[in-house]
Amino acid sequence: TATGSISDITALLKREVTAEEVNAALKAAAEGPLKGILAYTEDEIVLQDIVMDPHSSIVDGKLTKALGNLVKVFAWYDNEWGYANRVADLVELVLKKGV
Repeated sequence: TATGSISDITALLKREVTAEEVNAALKAAAEGPLKGILAYTEDEIVLQDIVMDPHSSIVDGKLTKALGNLVKVFAWYDNEWGYANRVADLVELVLKKGV
């Protein structure tokens, strides 16, 4: 059974932006500080593509929209597998800290 879904995120920002700026920031986060947690793609994907993906969220860059300071971002996720991977990350962190 597919356990994936997509989030429809709408945000009102402090300044006007373009969809390209939003995507660049999300892609940089996915390749930098959120690597392994956030993913970014411009490939055409469907639900079956994200099932068993370990990321908490996969931003679908082709769907990003911006109008002035209003932004809409769509992000796919596997309801169970992404969560399970974050729990594993937390356990690993606790073990490293010796708690």
